[in-house]
Amino acid sequence: MIKTIRGGATGVLARSTPGAGKMNGTNKGRAARIAAKAVALFCAAAVVLLARPATAAELAILRNGFSIRHEHRLVMGTNTRLFLAADDSSFTDVPTAEITGYEKDLSLPLPLPAPLPKPADSHASITIPAQTESAKSPSAKFAPALPLNQVVNTASATYHLDPDLVNSVIHAESGFNSRAVSPKGARGLMQLMPGTANQLGVNNAFDPEANVTGGSRYLRELLERYNFDLVKALAAYNAGPQRVEQYQGVPPFRETRAYVARIVHDYNRKKTAQEIALKKIAQDAEAKQTELKQRREAKQKPVSTKAPSLAHRAPKPAASVIATESPR
Repeated sequence: MIKTIRGGATGVLARSTPGAGKMNGTNKGRAARIAAKAVALFCAAAVVLLARPATAAELAILRNGFSIRHEHRLVMGTNTRLFLAADDSSFTDVPTAEITGYEKDLSLPLPLPAPLPKPADSHASITIPAQTESAKSPSAKFAPALPLNQVVNTASATYHLDPDLVNSVIHAESGFNSRAVSPKGARGLMQLMPGTANQLGVNNAFDPEANVTGGSRYLRELLERYNFDLVKALAAYNAGPQRVEQYQGVPPFRETRAYVARIVHDYNRKKTAQEIALKKIAQDAEAKQTELKQRREAKQKPVSTKAPSLAHRAPKPAASVIATESPR
């Protein structure tokens, strides 16, 4: 841009009258100043953009105990639109009355959810994915496995789920059998169908860590899809989202209804047991504090070690005097 200005100025001034050298120098100085200002403006803009802090993601806390991670939000009448990505390409609308508050999200951002897989036909042929090289290698075969509770806790923290809920789903799906295979071909702890596993990036559905991570991600996607309605999300996990949308709720299948009821009952049982345990801990702590308080009061109370004074002693009975007359 600067070379073009100089070239154009030179071409014009070559045909000018005497004093052109002075004008040429003036135009060159002006062009230099414009260029310097442009460079300074560009540098200032770059510094501002680089120094601008990244938008801190937040968690919208819902009344049902779940949370939704979002980049920013917009109140639209009675609903609040939560934008899940910085480019506003993904969002979900939640009733404002269902949001109890907001908190800063200090965890790592979640990966953008992939499109939900198409439902697999129960009569269609199932393509079993081949094992990866890492699964065939001896080092992978003898690699130490992580404890299941650690796997569940990590996946639950990544996708903002309650570990008790994930454990209840695993219990209902496979009974904690990592090699379980259903008649329809679902595999592993959280019973992922091959197509669903491929969509979630799970290469080996029999690997507990990969299976639980993929299943937790899928469960989180379903919760967001149904505005954190746990019953609908569980029904979709079992029967497929298309069935939930077809019947506008839990499908009238005995298996699906029993599946949802079993998980909800197991999850509520755990929460009830936790509440009872917490109450007992609180009561024991209160009783201990009361006992310690009574001991301190007993130590602070003065104890008299002096003998009782004579004034408080019981008077001795007066000796009876019998007068006898002397014999005459």
